[in-house]
Amino acid sequence: MTDFSIETQELKRCVLIALHGRIDSSKAPLVEAAINEQIEAGHFRYVIDLSQVEFISSAFLRVLISSAKTVRRFNRGDIYLAAMPARIRDVFELAGLLPLFKVFDAQVEAVGSW
Repeated sequence: MTDFSIETQELKRCVLIALHGRIDSSKAPLVEAAINEQIEAGHFRYVIDLSQVEFISSAFLRVLISSAKTVRRFNRGDIYLAAMPARIRDVFELAGLLPLFKVFDAQVEAVGSW
């Protein structure tokens, strides 16, 4: 699972972004570009599926915080995180970022909550 990929799917109520592989400082801008592309298209509700992510860097955390601020402006939307592996959850806890996001155990739950 060393290859990095982003799958974006526009659903009825939100945009599902499934991330795969390692998200280091060289890949974080790609995630940011994918989210910004959706924001420019007028989408503000997101579910980010982290089930296939094996590593995240602080650059990715910055992208998530920045994107969340943008979509939450004027109460237009939010970013929900789904299927977060224990290792990734630990990173969010250590950084103190877990309270900033709604976290769901499964992708279906997160999508359904919109």
